[in-house]
Amino acid sequence: MRYVKDLLERSAFGVCSYLGDKMGVASARVRLNFIYISFVALGSPVILYIFVAFWLNVRDYIRRKRSVIWQ
Repeated sequence: MRYVKDLLERSAFGVCSYLGDKMGVASARVRLNFIYISFVALGSPVILYIFVAFWLNVRDYIRRKRSVIWQ
């Protein structure tokens, strides 16, 4: 069971960890609330999750490019 949890945490793009760090709560709590909201809202938060994951990846890419330019 621990293996499955570790695999999901590594492959979930870090969105819940990022939001948890920004809000000052545990990422497990954010993940649990996301699951509850997804059931209540019939899956529409999944679109928001994908958008945030895309945005975090783009932001990291831009930051890496800027650091290479200035070096």
